[in-house]
Amino acid sequence: MNAAEEGRALRIAVVAGEASGDSLGAGLIREIKARRPGSVFTGVGGPEMAAAGCEILFDMERIGVIGLDGLLKKLPGIFRIRRSLLARFCAERPDVFVGIDAPDFNLALARKLKRRGLTCAHYVSPTVWAWRGYRIRKIRNSTDHMLALFPFEAEFYRKQNVPVTCVGHPIADEISAPDRARARRELGLDDGLVIALLPGSRRGEMRRHGRVFLEAARRILAAHPRARFVLPFAGAPVAEEFRRITRGLRGAGDLPLRAFDGGARLALEACDLAVLASGTAALEAALLRRAHIVVYKLPWFSYWLMRKLVRVEYYSMPNQLLPAPMIPELIQRRATAANIAAEVDALLADARRVHHLGECFAAMHRELKRGANARAADAVLALAA
Repeated sequence: MNAAEEGRALRIAVVAGEASGDSLGAGLIREIKARRPGSVFTGVGGPEMAAAGCEILFDMERIGVIGLDGLLKKLPGIFRIRRSLLARFCAERPDVFVGIDAPDFNLALARKLKRRGLTCAHYVSPTVWAWRGYRIRKIRNSTDHMLALFPFEAEFYRKQNVPVTCVGHPIADEISAPDRARARRELGLDDGLVIALLPGSRRGEMRRHGRVFLEAARRILAAHPRARFVLPFAGAPVAEEFRRITRGLRGAGDLPLRAFDGGARLALEACDLAVLASGTAALEAALLRRAHIVVYKLPWFSYWLMRKLVRVEYYSMPNQLLPAPMIPELIQRRATAANIAAEVDALLADARRVHHLGECFAAMHRELKRGANARAADAVLALAA
């Protein structure tokens, strides 16, 4: 009889590579600890996983990379960490290894662990349905169970004969009915037009998007003089990059803009509409029922490579989840201040469109609110059984 059947403490290895994975890992750890007190978690993560009780062997920043940015510089260290984890987990023989997102790192590690007889789960599906479809064989050989966030992903894996559970999205569990008035009170905002600007959670994203977002804000203000802007920072490096951009941008200091640390969700809840970088912020905006415009620019080589491999027309996750794509996307060369301002004008001029978007976002919320932490824990504990 094994640890799960006896109700004894489990030993689980968890590896997350960025902030969203750190949050998912923390929720999973807390849920399993509530059911199996004394269970031991070891791996790679950040402050949330550490606070939940995981022994952090390496900080997640050491393996986290977006696209090709910084990859060559970090690659030797990434390989050393993966070798170290492989040796440790093979020696300790955890009941389950859970790789959270960071698929290039985690699936390669899981494949080696699985060959050595360890049970492996992967939490957050790689976008294999969208690009690099050849990875499905690697996924099948690397994991015993996929934990997917979205229903269409689970259907994809079932067709590919990969064991899968759709757990829903934790953000959908966290968000209840949005309260714009309360959020504005917390931010000290009045009842006028508020537009949230979210250029991205990483310094490189701020570097690529910050200037065009500010120039777009200037155009929007010219057309809507009562507009006010809020811009939350995801951390000190992003704030520092923003200050560098504003120092070199004429008139940036004259914008009615409130910039502050953290609080991206509060900014989205307070706003009438948002301009944001593609990523988790788009899903949060949709779940908060806020109309938004998705903007994204990549280094030219990363974008060229992505276009060679991508199989979808739209990049924003809400556009994948809605019955039909409804959210404007301004990608690469289309990501200009003039285009952003034009899309903002179009939304502000069409109240029926904004209302319809809100209804569709509410339906999406109901579909994704499934109790993700509990479902993920169920699947991991079943693997340990």
